[in-house]
Amino acid sequence: MPEAPKVRRLFAAIARRYDLANDVLSGGTHRLWRRRLVRRVGIARGVSALDVCCGTGDLARAMRRAGAKVIGVDFCQEMVALAARKAGPDTGAYAVGDALQLPFPDAAFDVATVAFGIRNVADPVVGLREMARVCRPGGRVVVLEFCRPRAPVFASVYGLYFRRILPRLGALVSGDRQGAYRYLQETVDAFPERDAFLRLMRAAGLENPRYEVLSLGIASIYQGEVPLRRIAITPGAACNQAGGSSEVGGPVRAEIHGSTLRGAISPVFAHGAASPPGS
Repeated sequence: MPEAPKVRRLFAAIARRYDLANDVLSGGTHRLWRRRLVRRVGIARGVSALDVCCGTGDLARAMRRAGAKVIGVDFCQEMVALAARKAGPDTGAYAVGDALQLPFPDAAFDVATVAFGIRNVADPVVGLREMARVCRPGGRVVVLEFCRPRAPVFASVYGLYFRRILPRLGALVSGDRQGAYRYLQETVDAFPERDAFLRLMRAAGLENPRYEVLSLGIASIYQGEVPLRRIAITPGAACNQAGGSSEVGGPVRAEIHGSTLRGAISPVFAHGAASPPGS
């Protein structure tokens, strides 16, 4: 189970060069994966979306470019600040908040996404359940996450890169001295993938879970649907054992960054108690 303070420190330490490291380590492929998610899910004008574990906002911006109304939420203040800065004064809405106790009302969004973040959550099933709670009945929960290639030759070559080269290269590019890219390798190797992850989605109450493998098995897009009729879920009722912090533990807070939200919502919503823009 990820430890909240450790994970937050790791991401805060690499935030400034996080985007550069992603581009170098993946050869830019991570951007293609995010665009594939937007097309696969059918993100279009007028769709309301919540991007959980949003990092520096790449997926949120991709959905916004497709016409969606998007809020990004992450537990790392440094990442959220960068996401808001990259989005500009009139196009971004971001919050510091807890994936296990999302500061948004029930049925507030059409879709909830998370890219390369669900394995950092202390309890993935609770995280998925929270994403389902804030989606309307019939809405979708969509996950983009690393998985492990299975084609024998490619799996061996990629395994050598991922376990031996990537942690060192990531540390060099990002200036990381706390082991963030070793943590990446270890969590990907340990996290449930493919059919095992579909079981987590079912355990979270999602219907019709399915996945699409990308780039010879390096990553996958998972989708599940929120039931049209469901039992009410109390926000954060099954919060993590690590003490309740943002994403992997801590007090809930929803500091909204971005003038779009400031101009379009009430101050109450900035603390997670009203409705998203356009609702």
